[in-house]
Parts: sequence; C-alpha cells; structure tokens
Amino acid sequence: MHCDKCRSKAMKIAASTDGVESVALQGDDRKRLVVTGDGVDSVNLTKTLRKKIGRAVIVEQGEVKKKESE
Repeated sequence: MHCDKCRSKAMKIAASTDGVESVALQGDDRKRLVVTGDGVDSVNLTKTLRKKIGRAVIVEQGEVKKKESE
C-alpha cells in the first residue's frame, strides 16, 4: 500500500469482513496488513482487497497460538 488513504481503506474493508477480530499494520513501512479472526475467508478477503485497493497477497495463514498461563 503506497499511501495512508489506501491503508485506511484496506483496514476498513478487512474490519468489516465476517469473522475478523482484529486488524493491524506491521512492518518497517507499515505495508503489511495483519488480520486475526476465526472463520475468516482469506480468499474472499484477498479478492475484495484486490478489487478495491489494487494489489493483495496472502503471505501467511495459520492458527494463532494462545499463550498458556501457569
């Protein structure tokens, strides 16, 4: 994402997707959008972001490991 307007728009799109619990920007230049949730359709989210923003790639997908408290 090359501008603040695109970042904001991408975050709004991701946050409005079903199953999303949190949305954050990561990386040195804040170009990586990190979406956390349960039952998120990553393919549909990627297609929507490509249509509205331009470029979107799934970098990593997996389960979030919960920290165990002793």
